Amino acid sequence: MQQQIPPLDRARLHFGVGPEDLSRTLVAALEKGADYADLFFEHTFRHSLSLEDGSVNRTQANIDYGMGVRALAGDQTGYAFIEQITPEEMLRAARTAARIAFIGSPRESEALGGAALENDLYAVASPWEELSIQGKAPWLQKLNERVFALDKRVVKVNASMSDSSSHIFFCNSQGQAYYDYRPMCSLSVVCVMQNEAGQIENSFASVSYRMGAEFLGEERIEKLAREVVEKTAILFEAVKPKGGEMPVVMGAGGSGILLHEAIGHAFEADFNRKGISIFTDLLGKKVCDAQINVVDDGCIPFNRGAVNIDDEGTPGQTTYIVREGVLNSYLHDRISAKHYGLAPTGNGRRESFRCMPIPRMRATYMEAGPATEEDIIRSVKKGIYAENFTNGQVQIGAGDFTFFVKNGYLIENGRLTRPIKDVNIIGNGPKALADITMVGNNYKLDNGTWTCGKDGQSCPVTCGMPSALVKKLTVGGES
Repeated sequence: MQQQIPPLDRARLHFGVGPEDLSRTLVAALEKGADYADLFFEHTFRHSLSLEDGSVNRTQANIDYGMGVRALAGDQTGYAFIEQITPEEMLRAARTAARIAFIGSPRESEALGGAALENDLYAVASPWEELSIQGKAPWLQKLNERVFALDKRVVKVNASMSDSSSHIFFCNSQGQAYYDYRPMCSLSVVCVMQNEAGQIENSFASVSYRMGAEFLGEERIEKLAREVVEKTAILFEAVKPKGGEMPVVMGAGGSGILLHEAIGHAFEADFNRKGISIFTDLLGKKVCDAQINVVDDGCIPFNRGAVNIDDEGTPGQTTYIVREGVLNSYLHDRISAKHYGLAPTGNGRRESFRCMPIPRMRATYMEAGPATEEDIIRSVKKGIYAENFTNGQVQIGAGDFTFFVKNGYLIENGRLTRPIKDVNIIGNGPKALADITMVGNNYKLDNGTWTCGKDGQSCPVTCGMPSALVKKLTVGGES
């Protein structure tokens, strides 16, 4: 129903601007010779509530409203934003952006047409605006009660819920205009346990989708509660392995964060355009085993990283970064696509109207391969199975990384034996990709609350992969 109203009418109704205001602003953005300009309007409602010590005792609400205007002149970018949308303020911001991107004679803007979105990836059945705090709080209470009921060792539960609804309107000097309504919701829970010996352990679980209030349900609560209890309970049995270089089996799902951080950023086109990435000169060349396909996907329905359009008006799409071991494509925004003479891949994303779009990932994953997880584990005489990752650090240029593995297992003589916890994995992203020798047939997407940071901006993303064997990484454990 949302897409039946033409985009220009949507903008006029929601943001109080007409076609004439938009056209004048775009013309002003081009008056110093920029060859392209766009406008990004945003109106976002955010709500969150938290549970601690058995009760929902903290809530927060926020409204973000404004518009950003961008002018491009070759590689030069001018950008300005306003938090009060009036015709006068729009013109002032446009002229500021135009002066920053100054190149010479004024250009003309094409007449705005407006078009329906090609994608409809996150249609909302029950808008968050229609559900009060009183309607949300009982779900956190249920989550709290269920975690306590699943294990008598549970001593503390912290839980939180957040939701947002964003009205996005985009138009540019090429005559394109789009409206997008973007929902987002997240549930997170921390479980703390203490055993009879006084040992304390904790773990975390989360789930996030682009959905309305239909996201909430008994099955969702039960699954999240069981996940966090199982993750915490296993830590009482876990040991720290001896450190050193060894084979590492990456577990299906959340191990995709290593793929995202240690490798994915190096595929973003701005790093390659500037010669920062180690993959700068490797387009079209073999970078890993032929069984490996790495995808960045903006078209998974209801996914946290899904985009009907990206933040510069390009429809969401599926991009094969690596196809059969060959570097197939970088991740492009409009600027990098123009530099390479290619079409944008739908990866121009921004945190809000206050920020310029830059190449960013969406849902990044490795496709399934031919091996079973059992065969992969059976091939390892001595190593570790890494199951859940948390914090990590990466050098984008060189690709060197350190990741913290919250829990996993020892692999001894081809079998999973003792649980392990709190170890670091150290390596180099491109080398780790090249050192993957087996890929499992058990692809899994991790729908947690993954958020990617770059250049001071945060964007929601998703990651995933099947089980995979990296033949050698440095594991920091007991000496």
